[in-house]
Amino acid sequence: MIHKLFIKQLLLLVYKSSIMVGGQAVIEGVMMRVPGFYATAVRDKKGTLHVHRESFHPLTEKYQLNNIPIIRGFFHLIDSMKIGFKELEWSSKIADPQETSNKLQDIFMSIFSVLFTIFLFMGIPYFLTDLSLKSQTYFSKNEFNFNILAGLLRIAVFLLYLILLSRLKDIKTLFEYHGAEHKAVYNFESGKAINIKNAQKFSTKHPRCGTSFVFILMIVTIFTYSIIDSLFVYIVPINLNMPLRILLHLSCLPVVSGVGYEVLKFLAKYQKNIVCKLLSQPGMWLQKITTNEPNDQQLEIAIHALKIAL
Repeated sequence: MIHKLFIKQLLLLVYKSSIMVGGQAVIEGVMMRVPGFYATAVRDKKGTLHVHRESFHPLTEKYQLNNIPIIRGFFHLIDSMKIGFKELEWSSKIADPQETSNKLQDIFMSIFSVLFTIFLFMGIPYFLTDLSLKSQTYFSKNEFNFNILAGLLRIAVFLLYLILLSRLKDIKTLFEYHGAEHKAVYNFESGKAINIKNAQKFSTKHPRCGTSFVFILMIVTIFTYSIIDSLFVYIVPINLNMPLRILLHLSCLPVVSGVGYEVLKFLAKYQKNIVCKLLSQPGMWLQKITTNEPNDQQLEIAIHALKIAL
């Protein structure tokens, strides 16, 4: 139960697919997504390979939002999370059929996961920032200073959280499958025959990974939240306390995530440009934590999922 909570946290944070062909790691397997379909391959404890494939119609196409910047990014995120959680549940049942579960328990776990994420990446940074700005005289307490410090603390908490989780055995395995997913995608994008030998030659770090998206999102929040908070206190002359600030920032997440998506898409498109490549580097460095080198059996699963999806 606990390991599933941590895996859901990671799915919520770092496995948001943002490319036409991409996917995510699941429990003992990989999900691959291509235009129109997605497939998940999982190996059970007996070594048997199980595959699940479904057709998929994105919300951006359903509501004709592909040409509307920012909005398309938020709906793309909704699609990714919906598929990710669904395939996580399926892979969990295959990998460990003895694990009992019920709808009420799953709902509770999902709610707890979201609340824990809010506490970790908003509650703690905001509390420490408020405490710091009250106890010193070097910086005046305005919305820009608050969000700069809170943003830096959020990044620090995120790094510490990833490092601590990466030491868990189940998470290490999850990161190996994450690396396998990236290698398979690279292999596909190269145009070479998709097989284990070719895929193993590629890096486990991909510029359009969800980890890069999260880092970009954290940078974007520093500037967007600063502007949003400043406008709010200007229009509504009331004290912006921590509960109100969290509610305000949560309500603006669709816009923030949409902006983050557009930035990631732009940087990934122009990777040959030295400036874009340098701006992508922090996200690539983070993948040293969230991806591990996979073995041939794990890569076989990622390739199988990709071929089934295609």
